[in-house]
Amino acid sequence: MALALWFYDGCIPMNAVNSPLFTIAMSKIASMGHGYNGPSYHDIRVNLLKDAKQSVHLIVESYRKNWSEMGCTIMSDGWRDTRHRPLINFLVYCSKGVSFIKSVDASDIESNAQTLCNLFSEIVEIIGPKNVVHMVTDNAANYKTAGKLLCEKYPSVCWSPCAAHCINLIMKDIGELSHVDSLITLASRVTVFIYNHKWPLNWLRKRPGWTEIIRPSATRFGTAFIALKSLHDHKNDLQAMATSNDFKKVIKLPKSMEVKLIILDETFWKNCLISVNVMAPLLRLLRVCDSDEKPSLGYVYEGMYRAKNGIKKLFRFKKDLYRLYTNIIKARWDRMLRKSLHATTYWLNPIFQYDQETFCQKVEVFSGVLEMVEKESRDVGLKVTMQLINYCEQTGTFGSTTCNSFSKVYL
Repeated sequence: MALALWFYDGCIPMNAVNSPLFTIAMSKIASMGHGYNGPSYHDIRVNLLKDAKQSVHLIVESYRKNWSEMGCTIMSDGWRDTRHRPLINFLVYCSKGVSFIKSVDASDIESNAQTLCNLFSEIVEIIGPKNVVHMVTDNAANYKTAGKLLCEKYPSVCWSPCAAHCINLIMKDIGELSHVDSLITLASRVTVFIYNHKWPLNWLRKRPGWTEIIRPSATRFGTAFIALKSLHDHKNDLQAMATSNDFKKVIKLPKSMEVKLIILDETFWKNCLISVNVMAPLLRLLRVCDSDEKPSLGYVYEGMYRAKNGIKKLFRFKKDLYRLYTNIIKARWDRMLRKSLHATTYWLNPIFQYDQETFCQKVEVFSGVLEMVEKESRDVGLKVTMQLINYCEQTGTFGSTTCNSFSKVYL
């Protein structure tokens, strides 16, 4: 109770107890025994803060060693603060973790590609040009131009836009198609009617196994399709409500007949299912790209490849039906994310490399691998090429019993 009162009195967010550091702190306090007095205001504000800063500094320095050994990725995150200033945060990712480099006010340089390139070059020099493998920025045209200028200045550095943002833009383009937009509008009318009136909502909540319908938030892109799937999952409950005798209680309400006709329209539900199935692989790929659990670079190429093939299969390979969707994916994919780096990480991913039934055999895949190898020196390039052959054919070290066992477990 004393601990809880301290939280309430200090207005400490209650989710602070979910921090892994909270458990460590409680354990340390308990180990001190009876009579222990906590740190003073001065200790927290001055001495311990300096120690914490030094600790973080040592962690970042350990990351720096990894940058030179394994390479790293520079990530730029553009956003606007409460004063509407365009700020860019620069972070560095390596196999050990992510570290913050600096934040820049881009008010005077955001619209100029050459100035942006100079800023990116400054960050590359801080990290070390030989240590940087990849740079990720926003998808805007000026950032794209700056990325190309950066690659010309540093041939060993690859540039690509944010994969998650690219997928979101694909969803945005599909959502703006006339038939999809009208479908989302009809679905929204049903959801709004239910949650704006007590009787239909109470009736549905009494249904066995009922879960709330997901409603799209104010954010853009995939939320509308997630809401569409949620509505389709409740199809049986909604149709049961619309055909029940109790529905007469709301029949005089505005738009009640319109909503009833939508709910009982099988064409509406069929179109909902098609849209949900079209977007399912893209939503899965978006979750992978947004996840912090594992690196997602090696899954982007395969995800796009699977999404296009899934859409073609859904429409039984009838070009006049699937072309509308695949053209949108190709427009964004070819213009933004069809990079040699993505093809290389796809080719090197053992999950795909050793699954010959679904592995993409397009020439552009291995051409991308060779293009990345050419960025290295001649001696290193020859050595890597020989290792790639062994990796592909599972010979040499890659053909050992241990390696094969690992691959089976990994797959």
